[in-house]
Amino acid sequence: MSGSKVNGTVQINEEGHVSTDLPMLEGSLGPKVIDIRKLYAQTGHFTYDPGFTSTASCDSAITYIDGDEGILMHRGYKIEELASESDFMEVCFLLLKGELPNAEEKAKFSHDITYHTMLHEQLIQLFRGFRRDAHPMAIMVGVVGALSAFYHDSTDINDPHQRMIASYRLIAKMPTIAAMAYKYSVGQPFIYPNNELSYAENFMHMTFSVPAEDYKLSPTVARAMDRIFILHADHEQNASTSTVRLAGSSGANPFACIAAGIACLWGPAHGGANEAVLTMLEEIGSVDNVQEYINKAKDKNDPFRLMGFGHRVYKNYDPRAKVMQQTCYEVLDELGIKDEPMLKLAMELERIALEDEYFVEKKLFPNVDFYSGIILKALGFPTSMFTVLFALARTVGWVAQWNEMMEDPGQKIGRPRQLYTGPAERPFVPLVKR
Repeated sequence: MSGSKVNGTVQINEEGHVSTDLPMLEGSLGPKVIDIRKLYAQTGHFTYDPGFTSTASCDSAITYIDGDEGILMHRGYKIEELASESDFMEVCFLLLKGELPNAEEKAKFSHDITYHTMLHEQLIQLFRGFRRDAHPMAIMVGVVGALSAFYHDSTDINDPHQRMIASYRLIAKMPTIAAMAYKYSVGQPFIYPNNELSYAENFMHMTFSVPAEDYKLSPTVARAMDRIFILHADHEQNASTSTVRLAGSSGANPFACIAAGIACLWGPAHGGANEAVLTMLEEIGSVDNVQEYINKAKDKNDPFRLMGFGHRVYKNYDPRAKVMQQTCYEVLDELGIKDEPMLKLAMELERIALEDEYFVEKKLFPNVDFYSGIILKALGFPTSMFTVLFALARTVGWVAQWNEMMEDPGQKIGRPRQLYTGPAERPFVPLVKR
């Protein structure tokens, strides 16, 4: 634990029988943390924290979130600045290395990532083993996990060089795997990477181009895709990142750890939120029905919930949503589809929610998933691909967090405790007497 100790301790008492002093730790930002590592040894008691919402499982220097103030920073840089002034390759370098690159460092890093985008040719046979109607996330979990069977020279977690190679490979190959998952689902031929294109351009090229004609990508759309990647690059110790760290704590190879993160991200409560936004819009159906559904959302007895509004962490406007909102408008202007019925519906829902006293009071602002779902639909992605794009972007965050954990001398295998509520000891009754 790299956090500094704070003078003073916290005393815990239980009916006057248990008393112990617990040290407090202080990071560079955020609330002080009670160090409970010796709690069980000193008292014979555990803490009970379902979902680990009040427990810090690690210390990290990568990402800082202040949900009350609506702040998200990577290595001290605000997400709004990174999204407007930087690009995804710079953000990847920052997350992995701790500092923004100079021109020479960025050029080398971009080159190294670009020249790792090809997949082992035998992996293509693996895609053809899936059913055509397989969910792209199912394919992602399988193919990424299988990378460890093809790249044996980067699975030794104790070798810093191999860890770096594995990190580069994962960041580089994820767009290729994601694009192939899409192509396979629609029955089109796989498109190989083009080293002349940027990271975002290359992904769009592999996803939407066909051999029969040239693919022309608008710079506005390419920038929007790059910005989506930046905004999803890392988000502290969320469910999928915690999964990657937990898998990594056992000594599992990096490809297996990232596959575990993808599996966790697949859940609709995590990475599937922007897909749920589109499903909700389809249910509402028309601008004429918006007020009815707003009323349903306010009704505590109605199970309907507005998807894409509010956030578990942010109790203020999600800073990523502000950037995504601007990007959304840029893309809709570029594509000239502002009159598309579902997009008009989304814009009306956004307007009402931002003005309605109920939503403002409860701070149920549109979040990043609300706008990203609209953008991705406008760009032509099916909803089944939304979480795949999230996984693609989040790979660098997972990899950075995994590397940080591997370099932590105090790292231990994850082993949460439990509050047992089953039967106490009871005698075994032979089958003939039951």
